[in-house]
Amino acid sequence: MDSTAPEPLRGFTVGITAERKADELASLLTRRGARVVHAPAMHTVPLPQDGELAASTREVLAGDVDFVVASTGMGFRGWMEAADETGSGEALRRHLATATLLARGSKATGAIHGAGLRTEWSAPSEESAEVLRYLLDHELGGRRVVVQVHGDPMLSFRQRLTEAGAEVIPVMVYRWTDPLEPHKLDDLIDRTVAGEVHALTFTSAPAAANLLTRAERDGRFESLRTAVLDGVLLGCVGPVTAAPVEKAGLPYVTPERSRTSSLVRLLAERLSSGS
Repeated sequence: MDSTAPEPLRGFTVGITAERKADELASLLTRRGARVVHAPAMHTVPLPQDGELAASTREVLAGDVDFVVASTGMGFRGWMEAADETGSGEALRRHLATATLLARGSKATGAIHGAGLRTEWSAPSEESAEVLRYLLDHELGGRRVVVQVHGDPMLSFRQRLTEAGAEVIPVMVYRWTDPLEPHKLDDLIDRTVAGEVHALTFTSAPAAANLLTRAERDGRFESLRTAVLDGVLLGCVGPVTAAPVEKAGLPYVTPERSRTSSLVRLLAERLSSGS
């Protein structure tokens, strides 16, 4: 098939594992002719506003903050919204305005600006490792560093900062759990193993990890591995998302830019060309 054709994905079935923005991804794929199977691989759960998140916010407000890391746009916006609902939003924004705000990528940058704050620096690669390198280039002894984490608690990231002498305050806004409709995910795995699905898309690391873990737990991982090695394409929106896939030793592709639209274009090129 020709990747420049109006519908380069006609005849191909693509699995979507995203929960959020799945409709957007499905639209991009179907416009290119793909048949879509949607099976969320995880569920996003906001933390109670009177629990861990509120405690983290109080800890942030208890002293001067030197650096703030916004890891995700959704997470940073969720933090501000939760603070607003508990009446501490304005105080939190004033407090963070005195710190150096760092963003993992463009979506986190947008969330910072949407809160009326200014981004000092954003990682060009949109990878946490690059944010870590930036921080470690600074003197961190005795500095307070706030890290808005996302699903994955970023334990290694935080440990490196602590080892450099920083006081690290993690702020977790959401946790990931198993999908609300696990039978749909089971069906997607079965159809992939059976050769009925030509590609799986991942837009978050927790979704990739959950799908692989579920396949392993149910004794289907080796069959899934065989299907992937036989040609099922695993498309990850970026290196962070791809980490669980890489750890599992499976081949995958990522676009040059960590964008959903870029991922869809890459899938169209690879599938239509048979590469």
